[in-house]
Formats: sequence, structure tokens, C-alpha cells
Amino acid sequence: MSEQSFHLVCPHCHATNRVPAVRLSAEPKCGKCGQPLLTASPHELNAQTVSKFIQKNDVLTIVDFWASWCQPCIMMAPQFKVAASQLPQVVFAKIQTDKYEQAAAPYNIRSLPTMVAFRGGKEIARQSGALPSDQIAQWVRSLSA
Repeated sequence: MSEQSFHLVCPHCHATNRVPAVRLSAEPKCGKCGQPLLTASPHELNAQTVSKFIQKNDVLTIVDFWASWCQPCIMMAPQFKVAASQLPQVVFAKIQTDKYEQAAAPYNIRSLPTMVAFRGGKEIARQSGALPSDQIAQWVRSLSA
């Protein structure tokens, strides 16, 4: 029986890495650039990286869809960052929908901010509206259970 492994996209060079499940908690590094794969902070996505992060990451990936004009989005940004720091084995990412409209369009975002949870390229849950860090972390933990 083979050991389970997960694909993780490097937030620095965007290479896809295969990481054995037992190594996920051991601060895995990218095989291409040597940088940490799990950074415990949100990654800024763009038109080129959003679909790769969503499609190629096997671990729980939370994407915050936000806009620069959205006051609740701006208020939630530091809360999202705190939640990311509390859950180092979850990938947190953000995409600015007013800057990368076409990249965000396939995800059918109707209100901002909206957090969408993906695992293995599939949407498993979404949460609209600004939340404090403890509620974000609680929601994310409920998806891992």
C-alpha cells in the first residue's frame, strides 16, 4: 500500500510539489525554489495563478474574493491573515476581483467578501460577509473535520 501524498503549489515560484501526508506538518519546502510551501499567511493570486492554486492544491485551500472598493473586504483582510496564521496546514489565498475580473468570474461570486473553500480543485463550501478571525478559523476547522 502506497503512502498518501498531496500536491501543493508553491506560493513563491508556483511549481507543483508532491508532499507525503506525514511531511505536511514538517514545514515542507518547494523542490524547485526551496521556499516554504505552507506559509501560514495569505498568498495574493492573480489571473495566471488563481486556477492553478485552486485546481492543483490537494490540501484545503481557502480563497478570499475581495475588491479594493469594498469596505467590509478591507476590514476583514487583517482578520483573514490572523486566521491563516492559526491554521498553518491550510492554504489561504486572496484574489482581488476588481483587478482580475475574468479570473474570478468562473467562481460565480455574488457578494463581497466571499471566502470559498476548495479541496482537490472542487468547491466544498463558501461563506459570504466579513467575519472576525476566530469565526473564520472556526469555519475552516469545521471543513477539516
